[in-house]
Amino acid sequence: MKRLFTGLLIFTFCSFLSAQDQHFTQLFSAPLTLNPALTGAYNGTYRFSSIYRDQWRRTLDDPYVTFAGMLDVRFPIELYTGKYKDAVAIGLMFYNDKVPGVDFNTNQIALSGAYHKALDLNNTQYISIGFQAGINQRNINYEDLTFDDQYNGTTGFFNSTNEELPSNNFAFDDYAVGINYAFTPKRRTSFYAGVSMHHIFEPQVTFFPTQTAIMYEGNTLFAKYGVQLSGSIPLSDKYSIQPRLIATVQGPHTQAVTGSNVRIALSEYDYSALHIGGWVRPVRNFDDSFSLDAAILMVGVEYRNILFGLSYDATLVALQNSSQGQGAFEFSVSYSSDTQNESLLCPKF
Repeated sequence: MKRLFTGLLIFTFCSFLSAQDQHFTQLFSAPLTLNPALTGAYNGTYRFSSIYRDQWRRTLDDPYVTFAGMLDVRFPIELYTGKYKDAVAIGLMFYNDKVPGVDFNTNQIALSGAYHKALDLNNTQYISIGFQAGINQRNINYEDLTFDDQYNGTTGFFNSTNEELPSNNFAFDDYAVGINYAFTPKRRTSFYAGVSMHHIFEPQVTFFPTQTAIMYEGNTLFAKYGVQLSGSIPLSDKYSIQPRLIATVQGPHTQAVTGSNVRIALSEYDYSALHIGGWVRPVRNFDDSFSLDAAILMVGVEYRNILFGLSYDATLVALQNSSQGQGAFEFSVSYSSDTQNESLLCPKF
């Protein structure tokens, strides 16, 4: 029964791959996957971030695994006698997503760039514009698939198949743009608003030749439109609240992640803090109704230039009546140089 569910889950998942993206919960821990304008949106010289997602481990023998790693570097530009602290930034991102059972892999490598323009002499407001270009590659392992004509009638599926299978891998180019506004009026207070668009040219994603695939609308990777709103508001010298809202629309799919973190300062001198958060993920269903897909808990540790985050998505909506109670773990770590400044240009976690 477990093997049958695994097969159905893989089939369902692969059917939707052409329509929507895989996703992370701790999106601000993977800024280059969220909005190209967040490339270099920090106060240091360079930043390294990585995030790992492990999904439905209790149901599947081999769970869904998603990983992303990214490095971005910021270069200051002193214009107008150095009063405006503008900057340019470049970033490199690698992404991998693996579906179990048939070894369906999605790999992406992308290069992004952004310009950060200071809007006032005190450098408390920035408008950032970013662009990203990448190559996506997808492949599948046919050795783990069996077909009816392979059954020999007695011992199993050992005959050869007459199925005409396409090439087991393909690649396509992909592009994204984004804008982000950051306002840090005083220490420990900040507000952020961004919009982004991924898959600008809506590429065709299929293993079949273009002349065959063009007949099927389901091969289109829809453009994805995103809105990101965030802030950090101090309640006292020790406590701050950090509300979050990230909403995306991609073809017929709509989802949001909203909630808040609480930052608890542990020390004033070494910039250490504890983060505790709770979010929910509402989604639009195929019948245009809305439901809560997951409830999310997150805990994070901040120590000087290093951030660690751990979150768990508790699934609230059953998939084929079999995944209720399942969820996904995410672990993130990031390091930024020379960022001992609480007026950051990019939210955390």
